[in-house]
Amino acid sequence: MKLLDPKDPFYKPFWMRGLITGILLAWAVFEALTGEPFWAILFGAAGVWCARLFFFSPKNDGSER
Repeated sequence: MKLLDPKDPFYKPFWMRGLITGILLAWAVFEALTGEPFWAILFGAAGVWCARLFFFSPKNDGSER
């Protein structure tokens, strides 16, 4: 089981993937503005990871050879 499986039906709507990614990145900005660099880096990395996973990864539809 993956931590975030982009094939899961929960993540199928574009708005859900955007909301999750946006909340993580917004929280990273909030933490940076309040002077908490550790949490800003942590949430920023999670947001970038989600963005890469949800929007920039090649679709794995089983058609690879």
